[in-house]
Amino acid sequence: YGKNTIKFLRLHREGKKHFVKEVEVCAHLRLTSPQEYLEGNNSLVIPTDTIKNIVLVLAKKNGIPSLEQFAIDICNHFMTTFCQVAYVKTYVQEVPWQRLYEDGVPHIHSFICVPDGIRFCEAEQCRNGPLVVFAGIKDLKLMKTTQSGFEGFYKNEHTTLPERHDRILCGELFCKWSYGECKDLDFNCIWKKIRECILEAFAGPPDCGEYSPSYQKTVNSIQMLVLSRVSQVQVIEAVLNNTFYNVVDMKNLGLTNDKEVLVPVEAPYGSCACTLGRK
Repeated sequence: YGKNTIKFLRLHREGKKHFVKEVEVCAHLRLTSPQEYLEGNNSLVIPTDTIKNIVLVLAKKNGIPSLEQFAIDICNHFMTTFCQVAYVKTYVQEVPWQRLYEDGVPHIHSFICVPDGIRFCEAEQCRNGPLVVFAGIKDLKLMKTTQSGFEGFYKNEHTTLPERHDRILCGELFCKWSYGECKDLDFNCIWKKIRECILEAFAGPPDCGEYSPSYQKTVNSIQMLVLSRVSQVQVIEAVLNNTFYNVVDMKNLGLTNDKEVLVPVEAPYGSCACTLGRK
């Protein structure tokens, strides 16, 4: 049991310069005894309102140096404070506020919300067990307008899809990865590096791109690049929900449409998912 969607903004001031972290937290506990379920005895139950208040107090006292560290702080607090807690799991996701720039100069107290992927993390721990930390990015919308195709696929009497050697590749990406030992990790730096790997693997070199023969191969390329460059990642899960675009037929309008006007196919849409880990 626990408390979901604990939303708050943590404002940190360094002189005139301000820093913000707006997050949503879910904190769940499992107790050593199920007596509240079996017997109606609530003597061990930590109220969910108390859970919420603890999260807010930890944000006030410790700040949020990184989402991962904040999730670890929450786990540590419940494990060290309450002997009746057998397991704790914390989920934290961030609202993507970025500092506002004016003519290349960073503003000291103004921010803009840029929806270029939502950062999140999870931390979970059993009593007398290891701390496990996951991090990720979701709702990351990506598109490239060429260097993508889908050919040579299996065909039978139910196949109507034509082969394409040049198409738009567009989708919404969810990535989640697990860390090994979390000692002395710079979570912010690692997260940024992984995000850069994702964008590089999806797009390819900036002057020419890289051909994608399928959504599946693109997902694999993302995972392989992350694992090759970020040694702290042990397992990475990726889900790419595809958005397809159809070229509008403008012959009746007396126009030739050379893939200049397209409409998205709202539903159904494809999806591919893979989890890849080290040996």
